[in-house]
Amino acid sequence: MLPMGITKATPSTTHAALAASPVKARGRQKASTPSTDEKRERILQAAEALFDRQGYANTTMEQIVQQLGVTKPYVYYYFHNKQEIFETLCWRPSVACFTAMDFPEDDRRPAHTKVAEGMERLIRSTIEHHPAAFFPYREPQVFRPEYLAMQKKLANHFYERLCALMEEARADGMLDFKETRLTAQAACSLPGFLYHWYRPDGRLSPAEVVRELSQLAWRVLGLRTARRKAGDGPTSRRKPAHPPASTPPQETHP
Repeated sequence: MLPMGITKATPSTTHAALAASPVKARGRQKASTPSTDEKRERILQAAEALFDRQGYANTTMEQIVQQLGVTKPYVYYYFHNKQEIFETLCWRPSVACFTAMDFPEDDRRPAHTKVAEGMERLIRSTIEHHPAAFFPYREPQVFRPEYLAMQKKLANHFYERLCALMEEARADGMLDFKETRLTAQAACSLPGFLYHWYRPDGRLSPAEVVRELSQLAWRVLGLRTARRKAGDGPTSRRKPAHPPASTPPQETHP
């Protein structure tokens, strides 16, 4: 089974990054089976709910054990301590989000279509991994330096791909922006601030939040619905009409 967020089409550089995952299993478990994987997931789900409700510092291994209704050796068989559990929970959304701009090498679609689809993937992955995806924003002090270094490596991987696609799309006349990195970070800050206000049971459904934020991100990126005409200034902009998030825009000609 491939790690979460990775497909057979994902470039090998991402596989290499994931192979060096900073979360090393230090429990007594020696082999993975469907049965043991299910038990690990039970522990992770129980811990995730506690971390979300009362924070990392106020959650103990004893509370996780009580939440599960098991003995301490049961939990310690799979995880060495609560930090390992916390980092395991957080690494999954990191992988899912920071591989959002990975496309197969034989994907010949235009760059602006990939940018639009990748931003939607990023936003959807953030919401699908609630609440664990928000833990790094809420409690960044918890992580070990090794974990932060690998997380930074994944983030750099994401922004390198995003910025390259953005510049290609701008050259094609389909994105309108000035500073590449600044624009990329501004667009990605939209899902980044979800942890301040997002609630799964809020007024908007998760799908509606994905659609609305995707459209906002496309506007920040200066997404066009038609190629810029020759003679247009580099910052002139036609009013974009964004399609639903599930169907990233395809190139059209004026």
